[in-house]
Amino acid sequence: MFQLNTFLVACLLFQLGSNHFRLASSQKSQSKPAMEAHGVVPDVIDVAPAATITIKYDSSATVEGGNELTPTQVQNEPVNIEWPVEEGAHYTLCMTDPDAPSRETPTFREWHHWLVVNIPGNEIKKGEVLSQYVGSGPPQGTGLHRYVFLAYKQLGPLTCDEPRLTNRSGKNRGMFSIRKFAEKYNLGQPIAGNLYQAKWDDYVPKLYEQLGDD
Repeated sequence: MFQLNTFLVACLLFQLGSNHFRLASSQKSQSKPAMEAHGVVPDVIDVAPAATITIKYDSSATVEGGNELTPTQVQNEPVNIEWPVEEGAHYTLCMTDPDAPSRETPTFREWHHWLVVNIPGNEIKKGEVLSQYVGSGPPQGTGLHRYVFLAYKQLGPLTCDEPRLTNRSGKNRGMFSIRKFAEKYNLGQPIAGNLYQAKWDDYVPKLYEQLGDD
Protein backbone atom coordinates (compact mmCIF):
# COMPACT_ATOMS: atom_id res chain seq x y z
CA MET A 1 0.00 0.00 0.00
CA PHE A 2 2.85 2.36 0.90
CA GLN A 3 4.47 1.79 -2.49
CA LEU A 4 1.14 2.39 -4.29
CA ASN A 5 0.54 5.66 -2.44
CA THR A 6 4.09 6.78 -3.17
CA PHE A 7 3.58 5.97 -6.83
CA LEU A 8 0.30 7.93 -6.98
CA VAL A 9 1.85 10.95 -5.30
CA ALA A 10 4.77 10.83 -7.72
CA CYS A 11 2.36 10.69 -10.67
CA LEU A 12 0.40 13.65 -9.31
CA LEU A 13 3.54 15.74 -8.82
CA PHE A 14 4.70 14.86 -12.32
CA GLN A 15 1.35 15.91 -13.77
CA LEU A 16 1.37 19.20 -11.86
CA GLY A 17 4.91 19.86 -13.00
CA SER A 18 3.98 19.11 -16.59
CA ASN A 19 1.00 21.46 -16.43
CA HIS A 20 3.18 24.21 -14.94
CA PHE A 21 5.77 23.69 -17.68
CA ARG A 22 3.10 23.90 -20.39
CA LEU A 23 1.67 27.07 -18.84
CA ALA A 24 5.10 28.66 -18.56
CA SER A 25 5.93 27.65 -22.12
CA SER A 26 2.62 29.09 -23.32
CA GLN A 27 3.31 32.38 -21.55
CA LYS A 28 6.73 32.56 -23.11
CA SER A 29 5.55 31.69 -26.62
CA GLN A 30 2.75 34.24 -27.04
CA SER A 31 4.45 37.62 -26.76
CA LYS A 32 7.64 37.33 -28.78
CA PRO A 33 6.12 36.24 -32.12
CA ALA A 34 3.38 38.87 -31.85
CA MET A 35 5.84 41.66 -31.11
CA GLU A 36 7.96 40.67 -34.08
CA ALA A 37 5.05 40.08 -36.45
CA HIS A 38 3.51 43.49 -35.72
CA GLY A 39 6.78 45.40 -36.04
CA VAL A 40 7.10 46.37 -32.39
CA VAL A 41 10.65 45.24 -32.99
CA PRO A 42 12.30 47.52 -34.12
CA ASP A 43 9.75 50.37 -33.98
CA VAL A 44 9.56 50.42 -30.17
CA ILE A 45 12.11 47.98 -28.72
CA ASP A 46 15.19 46.13 -29.91
CA VAL A 47 14.44 42.68 -28.48
CA ALA A 48 11.01 41.10 -28.00
CA PRO A 49 10.33 39.94 -24.43
CA ALA A 50 9.90 36.23 -23.85
CA ALA A 51 7.02 36.46 -21.35
CA THR A 52 3.47 37.71 -21.86
CA ILE A 53 1.57 40.33 -19.90
CA THR A 54 -2.03 39.19 -19.39
CA ILE A 55 -4.44 42.12 -19.59
CA LYS A 56 -8.20 42.29 -19.07
CA TYR A 57 -10.53 45.29 -19.16
CA ASP A 58 -13.82 45.92 -17.37
CA SER A 59 -15.51 45.52 -20.75
CA SER A 60 -14.33 41.86 -20.65
CA ALA A 61 -11.96 42.62 -23.52
CA THR A 62 -8.59 40.91 -23.29
CA VAL A 63 -5.31 41.75 -24.99
CA GLU A 64 -4.14 38.84 -27.10
CA GLY A 65 -1.02 39.43 -29.15
CA GLY A 66 -2.22 42.06 -31.59
CA ASN A 67 -5.96 41.40 -31.60
CA GLU A 68 -8.25 44.26 -32.60
CA LEU A 69 -10.16 46.03 -29.83
CA THR A 70 -12.17 49.25 -29.87
CA PRO A 71 -11.45 52.51 -28.03
CA THR A 72 -14.80 52.00 -26.30
CA GLN A 73 -13.64 48.65 -24.90
CA VAL A 74 -10.36 50.02 -23.53
CA GLN A 75 -11.46 53.43 -22.26
CA ASN A 76 -10.80 52.51 -18.61
CA GLU A 77 -7.64 51.26 -16.95
CA PRO A 78 -7.37 47.44 -17.09
CA VAL A 79 -8.93 45.63 -14.15
CA ASN A 80 -6.38 42.84 -14.28
CA ILE A 81 -2.80 42.94 -15.48
CA GLU A 82 -0.12 40.37 -14.62
CA TRP A 83 3.27 39.13 -15.73
CA PRO A 84 5.80 36.69 -14.24
CA VAL A 85 7.53 38.33 -11.27
CA GLU A 86 10.37 37.62 -8.87
CA GLU A 87 9.78 37.89 -5.14
CA GLY A 88 10.90 41.26 -3.80
CA ALA A 89 11.46 42.80 -7.23
CA HIS A 90 10.02 46.08 -8.51
CA TYR A 91 8.89 46.76 -12.06
CA THR A 92 8.09 49.50 -14.55
CA LEU A 93 5.00 49.24 -16.78
CA CYS A 94 4.42 51.25 -19.94
CA MET A 95 1.65 51.40 -22.53
CA THR A 96 2.66 53.24 -25.68
CA ASP A 97 1.44 53.95 -29.23
CA PRO A 98 4.16 54.11 -31.90
CA ASP A 99 1.65 55.04 -34.61
CA ALA A 100 0.80 58.65 -33.73
CA PRO A 101 -0.82 60.18 -35.64
CA SER A 102 -0.74 57.22 -38.05
CA ARG A 103 1.39 54.21 -38.81
CA GLU A 104 2.26 55.66 -42.22
CA THR A 105 3.42 59.01 -40.80
CA PRO A 106 4.33 58.50 -37.12
CA THR A 107 5.64 62.02 -36.55
CA PHE A 108 4.66 61.97 -32.86
CA ARG A 109 6.08 58.50 -32.15
CA GLU A 110 5.60 57.46 -29.41
CA TRP A 111 2.45 58.76 -27.69
CA HIS A 112 2.53 57.07 -24.32
CA HIS A 113 -0.74 56.19 -22.61
CA TRP A 114 0.40 54.88 -19.24
CA LEU A 115 3.62 54.84 -17.24
CA VAL A 116 4.02 53.38 -13.75
CA VAL A 117 7.28 52.71 -11.90
CA ASN A 118 8.30 51.09 -8.62
CA ILE A 119 5.59 48.44 -8.88
CA PRO A 120 6.04 45.70 -6.25
CA GLY A 121 5.52 42.48 -8.19
CA ASN A 122 2.59 43.23 -10.48
CA GLU A 123 0.53 45.15 -7.94
CA ILE A 124 -0.07 48.15 -10.17
CA LYS A 125 -2.07 50.05 -7.57
CA LYS A 126 0.97 50.12 -5.28
CA GLY A 127 3.26 51.57 -7.95
CA GLU A 128 4.22 55.19 -8.56
CA VAL A 129 2.20 56.64 -11.43
CA LEU A 130 4.17 58.98 -13.68
CA SER A 131 1.47 59.16 -16.38
CA GLN A 132 -2.14 58.27 -15.63
CA TYR A 133 -3.91 55.82 -17.92
CA VAL A 134 -5.43 57.22 -21.11
CA GLY A 135 -7.35 54.90 -23.43
CA SER A 136 -6.92 54.62 -27.18
CA GLY A 137 -7.75 57.67 -29.28
CA PRO A 138 -6.61 57.05 -32.85
CA PRO A 139 -7.64 59.90 -35.19
CA GLN A 140 -10.40 59.13 -37.66
CA GLY A 141 -9.13 57.75 -40.96
CA THR A 142 -5.68 56.76 -39.67
CA GLY A 143 -6.37 53.04 -39.59
CA LEU A 144 -5.17 50.63 -36.95
CA HIS A 145 -2.75 51.78 -34.27
CA ARG A 146 -0.61 49.44 -32.17
CA TYR A 147 -0.93 49.78 -28.40
CA VAL A 148 2.06 48.14 -26.77
CA PHE A 149 2.37 47.08 -23.13
CA LEU A 150 5.87 46.48 -21.75
CA ALA A 151 7.09 45.45 -18.30
CA TYR A 152 10.67 46.00 -17.14
CA LYS A 153 12.38 44.62 -14.06
CA GLN A 154 14.09 47.39 -12.10
CA LEU A 155 17.50 47.03 -10.48
CA GLY A 156 16.07 48.87 -7.47
CA PRO A 157 13.70 51.72 -6.57
CA LEU A 158 13.66 54.55 -9.12
CA THR A 159 13.69 58.28 -8.46
CA CYS A 160 12.22 59.79 -11.62
CA ASP A 161 12.35 63.44 -12.67
CA GLU A 162 9.67 63.16 -15.37
CA PRO A 163 6.60 65.42 -14.99
CA ARG A 164 3.56 63.71 -13.50
CA LEU A 165 0.83 63.60 -16.13
CA THR A 166 -2.91 63.41 -15.48
CA ASN A 167 -5.51 61.85 -17.76
CA ARG A 168 -7.11 65.28 -18.29
CA SER A 169 -4.49 66.52 -20.74
CA GLY A 170 -2.50 65.23 -23.68
CA LYS A 171 0.48 67.48 -23.00
CA ASN A 172 3.92 65.84 -22.82
CA ARG A 173 2.56 62.50 -24.01
CA GLY A 174 3.94 62.58 -27.55
CA MET A 175 7.53 62.20 -28.79
CA PHE A 176 8.15 59.72 -25.99
CA SER A 177 10.53 56.78 -26.27
CA ILE A 178 10.26 53.84 -23.91
CA ARG A 179 13.60 52.70 -25.30
CA LYS A 180 15.26 55.93 -24.12
CA PHE A 181 13.38 55.85 -20.81
CA ALA A 182 14.67 52.32 -20.20
CA GLU A 183 18.21 53.40 -21.04
CA LYS A 184 17.98 56.41 -18.71
CA TYR A 185 17.02 54.25 -15.73
CA ASN A 186 19.08 51.15 -16.60
CA LEU A 187 16.04 48.95 -17.06
CA GLY A 188 17.55 46.76 -19.75
CA GLN A 189 15.23 44.95 -22.14
CA PRO A 190 11.55 44.35 -21.28
CA ILE A 191 10.86 41.06 -19.55
CA ALA A 192 7.21 40.82 -20.66
CA GLY A 193 4.88 42.43 -23.16
CA ASN A 194 1.67 42.32 -25.16
CA LEU A 195 -0.24 44.48 -27.61
CA TYR A 196 -3.60 45.13 -29.22
CA GLN A 197 -4.66 47.21 -32.20
CA ALA A 198 -7.47 49.75 -32.45
CA LYS A 199 -8.93 52.26 -34.89
CA TRP A 200 -11.28 55.21 -34.45
CA ASP A 201 -14.77 54.71 -33.06
CA ASP A 202 -17.35 57.12 -31.66
CA TYR A 203 -15.78 57.11 -28.19
CA VAL A 204 -12.68 58.93 -29.47
CA PRO A 205 -14.27 62.43 -29.59
CA LYS A 206 -15.24 62.01 -25.93
CA LEU A 207 -11.64 61.15 -25.08
CA TYR A 208 -10.39 64.22 -26.96
CA GLU A 209 -12.79 66.36 -24.96
CA GLN A 210 -11.42 64.83 -21.75
CA LEU A 211 -7.83 65.51 -22.81
CA GLY A 212 -8.65 69.09 -23.73
CA ASP A 213 -9.65 69.84 -20.13
CA ASP A 214 -6.47 70.96 -18.38
